Amino acid sequence: MTRARQQLIDLSATPYYHVISRCVRRAFLCGEDRLTGKNFNHRRQWLIDRVKLLSDVFAIDIAAYAIMSNHYHLVIRVNREQAQGWSMDEVISRWYQLYHGNPLVDLYRQGKVDDEVRLRRIEEFAEVWRERLFDISWFMRNLNESIAREANKEDNCTGRYWEGRYKSQALLDETALLSCMMYVDLNPIRANMCDDLTSSDFTSIQERIQYYQQAKKQKNHQNSPLQPPALLPFGLSQDKDAIAFSVADYFTLADWSGRAVHPNKSGAIDENIPKLIDELGLSENEWLENIRNFRRQYGNFAGSKESLKRCANTHNDCWYKGVG
Repeated sequence: MTRARQQLIDLSATPYYHVISRCVRRAFLCGEDRLTGKNFNHRRQWLIDRVKLLSDVFAIDIAAYAIMSNHYHLVIRVNREQAQGWSMDEVISRWYQLYHGNPLVDLYRQGKVDDEVRLRRIEEFAEVWRERLFDISWFMRNLNESIAREANKEDNCTGRYWEGRYKSQALLDETALLSCMMYVDLNPIRANMCDDLTSSDFTSIQERIQYYQQAKKQKNHQNSPLQPPALLPFGLSQDKDAIAFSVADYFTLADWSGRAVHPNKSGAIDENIPKLIDELGLSENEWLENIRNFRRQYGNFAGSKESLKRCANTHNDCWYKGVG
């Protein structure tokens, strides 16, 4: 049964979410259409550019992404505290980067409003926009509408481009977050579209590796970050604005996992299991099952059995898929 969106996005339970959108009418985000011979690879960059632009405007960070032939995956973090800390002028400035505002706010930006009555009205507008600037639905709406307009224009057609509303999964704990990120990053390898992480085009893992390698080549890399600024960084557990693992450990885990799930390289993996798997309290088989079948293993909420039971109880539900 379809759930209301407000029941699926619960920031009090977790700020992390896995979102997916899929095309309709055999539309292509990228790749080559075998019937027409047209190539749509350039649309991948449309989507990546738009995602990063929106992440700069919204209080929503990108942890992982993968752009496939007719759908895409994002793992995002909603930073509600950041949005609530913005001044009214900051909110207005951000909103105006994407949308037309309001005639009264236009006057305010021109310095033509100084009375309390109209200022209070402007504050009301800004508070509405503030809520929207950390709202996943508004983020996805802007992203999908922008891509749909460009694609329909290029295809010289009208109508729906996306298959209904986006799908989402709440990632309730660190195991769910790391498993989902790995599931997303390894999508092209699992689909036999590439052989390794560096050739996994238009994924966050490729972007992280390329940036890391380029930064290491710089003479003064000790004083410069080794992680791409457009992506949520890995860092220390006490850093609330970072994923609580090291980027080197994630690379090791991704390489090991990629060898394990590649359809043509069954068994061709290092026998040394990455330490992150042990730190998460999982067996090798449990981890591989997670990253092979993450979407099928869980429903709208993903996490350990304890996390799922706790979240279901909070929402007055009896059971969530994945509990067993």
